Amino acid sequence: MGIDPGTIVMGYGVISVSGNKPVLLAMGILQLNKYEDHYLRLRKIFERVTALIDQYTPDELAIEAPFFGKNVQSMLKLGRAQGVAMAAALNRDIPIFEYAPLKIKMSITGNGNASKEQVAGMLQRYLHIANENMLPQLDATDGLAAAVCHFFQSNSPVSDKKYSGWKDFISKNPGKIKK
Repeated sequence: MGIDPGTIVMGYGVISVSGNKPVLLAMGILQLNKYEDHYLRLRKIFERVTALIDQYTPDELAIEAPFFGKNVQSMLKLGRAQGVAMAAALNRDIPIFEYAPLKIKMSITGNGNASKEQVAGMLQRYLHIANENMLPQLDATDGLAAAVCHFFQSNSPVSDKKYSGWKDFISKNPGKIKK
């Protein structure tokens, strides 16, 4: 599950892995601007993230890390929103993984400076999302992007083994040989 935290709009995306390919289960937003009280917004974030966890039982939560901005008050509010979403996951024993916005964009589009529209378009093509299922709010695809980024990061083949050639690989991996 991926979360794009925010105190005005929180985006989320839920994927499952079928074989070695992510499949979209859900994406959406939590609209918070109708609540004047900042603390009530935080409560709504906690309740919605908890409900999503209870509904979809994700194994892990990927969340967009706050980026440094010029407005300290905005950063504080965003950090609180992120913290509340994280607390909901921790409350259900869900491991949390944070990714910088640049890392998420780079993972999805290959360009860390990609626009939200470019990220949404790439996700639509990669996950085969029909036009009618795409939401106009790009916060939803930002949440989904966090989940897909985590999928890419956790499924990247990283090997600390070094091989001098095929014979060396076979000798160190006898279980990978089919006869």
